[in-house]
Amino acid sequence: MQRVLIVEDEEIIRKGLVCTIDWAAMDCVVVGDAADGAAGLELLRTTHPDILLTDIRMPRMDGITMAEHARDEGVLPQLIFLTSYAEFDYAKKAIELHAADYLLKPINEEELAALLHHLAEHGKEQTQPAPLSEGLVWARYFSDDGLNPYVRHAMERIHSDYHEKLSIEQLAEEAGVSASYLSRKFKETTGQTFLEALTRERLHNAVNQLVSGKYRVYEVAEANGFGDYKNFCSVFKKYMHTSPRAFMQERQKNRTTYET
Repeated sequence: MQRVLIVEDEEIIRKGLVCTIDWAAMDCVVVGDAADGAAGLELLRTTHPDILLTDIRMPRMDGITMAEHARDEGVLPQLIFLTSYAEFDYAKKAIELHAADYLLKPINEEELAALLHHLAEHGKEQTQPAPLSEGLVWARYFSDDGLNPYVRHAMERIHSDYHEKLSIEQLAEEAGVSASYLSRKFKETTGQTFLEALTRERLHNAVNQLVSGKYRVYEVAEANGFGDYKNFCSVFKKYMHTSPRAFMQERQKNRTTYET
């Protein structure tokens, strides 16, 4: 059973999520709720939920800041943002936090159930990301004539423009569909969220640059869309289980050993 923490400043929405949704039917239990990010962070430290369902814009501390603190402390679980169309610019920052998805207000219980089911089935993969070699195999998808055209568009943009600032909302707008539709279809097709696919594509290219020995870590971070050095190191360690510098040092050590 998955443990869910809800952080939402609008009491009527928060209480509605806690009390009116059939969590047991989703094999979930609500372990706490909070009205702002500061209180939510305290609950993250004490309740250790499997899933954090949080609003973005809240008093005292917003959802993104709360998630960033939780990530830095190592207590950030699977992350789902509650958002509105007006907040999509804020939601783009979720790329750096590996948000599992967004849910638009008012919450559609069927969409929530489907998302929680997906997280439950892929929980191990989510908490221990698969090696990069197990990521998307682009050729297999692009050769499929039956591939959803909107998903194809998103894949092509990831494959060619991974180094740019990309978001599911941006690509959905380009394709003329809703972000929730594109997000759902992308996961159904690939078994990964848009953010996971984008991150793995960025890391795949970043690793190749690090292996070449021609670039500094901060240059690799900037060239592959990770932005700042700190964020790149955090993402790299999550997926590769080591730091970029340690990875480069180990590669150099192995190369020296082989040459001698």
